[in-house]
Amino acid sequence: MNTQIQNGYMLLFRGNDWTRNLSPEEKQNVTDQWMAWFKRLTGDGKAVAGNPLERESKIVSGKNRVVSDGPFAESKEAIGGYFLLDVASFDDAVAIARECPGLPHGVQVEVRPVAAECPLASQLQREAHLANA
Repeated sequence: MNTQIQNGYMLLFRGNDWTRNLSPEEKQNVTDQWMAWFKRLTGDGKAVAGNPLERESKIVSGKNRVVSDGPFAESKEAIGGYFLLDVASFDDAVAIARECPGLPHGVQVEVRPVAAECPLASQLQREAHLANA
């Protein structure tokens, strides 16, 4: 069973310190390129949503639902933002990711298909159906 939303892909932008070695002018130039890229993608109907993420976060974990400050991933691995794409294929999403203006400055782009539903829920429904058959 295919659990992917038709044509839905998420670009996750990893790396929070990519601007560290850039001058203010270079930062502005890359930011302008990034905004132009997103505007083009939304104008073409390929990007549905996208936003940068704030650095501050809380992590909730464990049976006791412990809340701690985060993220704890190294800054090069921390997710700094995302785009939600509506494109025809995984290859199309990867091609868009390869256009990211942050790549030359250390940003990494993870491309993930978006599932239509939780795979565990689908499995449990199938098992319940088989048990009742």
